[in-house]
Amino acid sequence: MARADVSLARLFCDHMVLQQNTENTIWGWAEPGEQVTVQASWGASASATAGKEGSWKAFIETPGHGTGQSLVVRGGNTIKIDDVAIGEVWLCAGQSNMGWSVANSFEAEGEADVDLPDFRIIKSQREHWHEPLDVPRDRLSRWKPCDPDSAAETSAVSYYFGKLLHQKLGVPVGIIQQAFAGTPVEGWMPWEVQKDIARSQLHRAELDESAKRQTERQGESKEKSLGNFNKELAEYNAMIDAGETMKNAARALQPPIITRPANLGHQYPSNIFNAMIYPVRPYGIRGMLWYQGERNSKDVPQAVAYRGQLERMIAYYRSSWHELSGGNVADNFPFQMTQLPSWNPPQEKPVEGLEASWAVNRESMRLIAENDPDSHLVVTIDTGDPIALHPKNKKPIGLRHAWMALAKTYGMKVVGSGPRLKKQKVQGDRIILEFESTGSGLMAARKGKLDAFAIAGSDQVWHWADARLDGDSVVVSASAVKNPVAVRNAWAMNPSERNLLYNREGFPASPFRTDDWPLFKDGDPVVTVNKPKKPDGYESVDWKRPGMNP
Repeated sequence: MARADVSLARLFCDHMVLQQNTENTIWGWAEPGEQVTVQASWGASASATAGKEGSWKAFIETPGHGTGQSLVVRGGNTIKIDDVAIGEVWLCAGQSNMGWSVANSFEAEGEADVDLPDFRIIKSQREHWHEPLDVPRDRLSRWKPCDPDSAAETSAVSYYFGKLLHQKLGVPVGIIQQAFAGTPVEGWMPWEVQKDIARSQLHRAELDESAKRQTERQGESKEKSLGNFNKELAEYNAMIDAGETMKNAARALQPPIITRPANLGHQYPSNIFNAMIYPVRPYGIRGMLWYQGERNSKDVPQAVAYRGQLERMIAYYRSSWHELSGGNVADNFPFQMTQLPSWNPPQEKPVEGLEASWAVNRESMRLIAENDPDSHLVVTIDTGDPIALHPKNKKPIGLRHAWMALAKTYGMKVVGSGPRLKKQKVQGDRIILEFESTGSGLMAARKGKLDAFAIAGSDQVWHWADARLDGDSVVVSASAVKNPVAVRNAWAMNPSERNLLYNREGFPASPFRTDDWPLFKDGDPVVTVNKPKKPDGYESVDWKRPGMNP
């Protein structure tokens, strides 16, 4: 991509945050063969030569945290970037619940006077494309210091995570927000990375068939869609060139997107990656938050497959970021997953089956965390909404992500997660569950017995269990099960009204199972997740949960 002048990737602008104590990748474009230099106000410098396609990449060393810095990039022209901060940078990606804003969440009024100039956010508009994009079409995304306006539009999970990190670490924090509603995990990684995964193959084949029908029956051809897109993009660019920024009083201008045919749309494999991740690699990051999975949990087989798909994505992000950054972004950088919250009517059966695809997705994430010491699970079953797919109680999720990072990544002596099952022991007619990460002890969410546990014998018939605390263990039994073999905890779409297990620091235990029985069998009916109808006048309310005191 040849350019007449030296230019930079969009992430490099005033108020940016660079990762501290490493070499950060700076990249852009220039005339092929042009020499480009990068000079930092703290004394570091680097140079690069633009290749035959015009791209160049340099590595600039950063010291420990600080503010008030600048960068000067010189080629045939000069670019100066002011108010550069050096600190901790995290990428926050996923679908709509990752993008859900502070303004639309509970407790938004508490951020009305926020003024944290060294906590900074860059938020990209939703984009997808069928080929990798060097530069996103969104021309309004830029780094913004945290004030009431920038806080209100930021992802609530990202915001509360970054704010607490900034306050506890005492260093600048930068959040790169990349979220796109309704997107499957298949869209977030290149096709080459997942083409041998059966579920990805099925997903792509279904969309290819949809695209064929849309073209043949509805005239939604690739050529027609690209023609309309280019026209709308020209109109968008003309408005930006004229100094316009708002579509209306409440909404910023956004670049156009293509919805049909399906193989050009936002759910097609790799299309989100091409526009939302490809252009931000290999910016220097410490780690990543992930909140996605709803779109891959429409039924149990899909939720089972999610584990292998997400593992593949994590491995690719780490390896490619590490390689493209010259080894400066760790090849095992922390990957923090947001377990799906509660949704649908409250749990009534000891264990839900094929109707509980979200319970299976939660297990997929739990198993990834158990098998990868650098992947961490944030449990959210005490948040959510029985009706709304976009719950407003996002603040606890963001805070839990922050405490997790402070404990696992930054080594602070805090409790960063809830009780985790260590092992089970069968003793006669009862099962003893031993836990770790118990903090100062186990507790129930409220007064009364724990009532989210189910127990079964070899007949695989589940019964509500009597569960009692015993130090760092939970003792589980049921009069109907004389020879128990397995336990499940909170195995339902919405176990939030059960008396759940926590540690005394206020973090809940993940749903789990100790059996390895098949979650579905060949020939089982495909049961799609229930989508509750929202009653007229329905208003979401937050739920009571123990306070967090890490």
